[in-house]
Amino acid sequence: MTYATEALKLAHHVAETQAEPVRRAAALLVASLRAGGVVNAFGSGHSEAIAMEIAGRAGGLVPSNRLSPRDLVLYGGQPPSVLTPELERDPAVAHQIYALAPVASQDVFVLVSSSGVNGAVVELAALVKDRGHPLIAITSVRHSTRMTSRHPSGRKLLDLADVVLDNGSPYGDAILDLPGGGSYGAVSTITSALLAQMTVAETVSALVALGETPPIYLSVNVTGGDEHNKALESRYAGRIRRGA
Repeated sequence: MTYATEALKLAHHVAETQAEPVRRAAALLVASLRAGGVVNAFGSGHSEAIAMEIAGRAGGLVPSNRLSPRDLVLYGGQPPSVLTPELERDPAVAHQIYALAPVASQDVFVLVSSSGVNGAVVELAALVKDRGHPLIAITSVRHSTRMTSRHPSGRKLLDLADVVLDNGSPYGDAILDLPGGGSYGAVSTITSALLAQMTVAETVSALVALGETPPIYLSVNVTGGDEHNKALESRYAGRIRRGA
């Protein structure tokens, strides 16, 4: 219960302090979607779970794509052996991932990295901004500000984003102290997922307020879910992909 208590306390803090950034992030999503854009979410390592919260899940937005280093294999034809833990530190990977994605000028990007310092995510952020896309970052400000950037420019994800959503996780991610030093009980996935779902919910609410019907997935495990989802996906043919 100690972990649950601390995690819930942090989640409550994040929900309160990030309400305004979430509204600004949702405004970027709304503008993109109303222009026919797609939400492109990227994360590597455990942050890929947050991209999965945004793209292709029940209760979420149909016009969405999940980008990841695995795209080099799934869509780029490279051998699985390229998927090493060091890949996320290579800035060149960002250009390959962007080139393989069905990106349009009106798309918005959500990049997720708790540290926000690795070469691939920082380079992707720079590329996204160079191409004129709105950029939302989900990161830990506490962790990132204590780190040295691993990108040649010295920049971090939070330096490039139009809106920063702070997941509030501590340096090192874990929230419970070990006797004699160290910590355990990672929390960034919980608070980052909360921010992702808050942003989607705020986006949907804003679209409803504008008199529009949000393009939302139903669970495939409810009656009519498959038919509903396929009809919506057909509107974005060639713009969204649902890989492994």
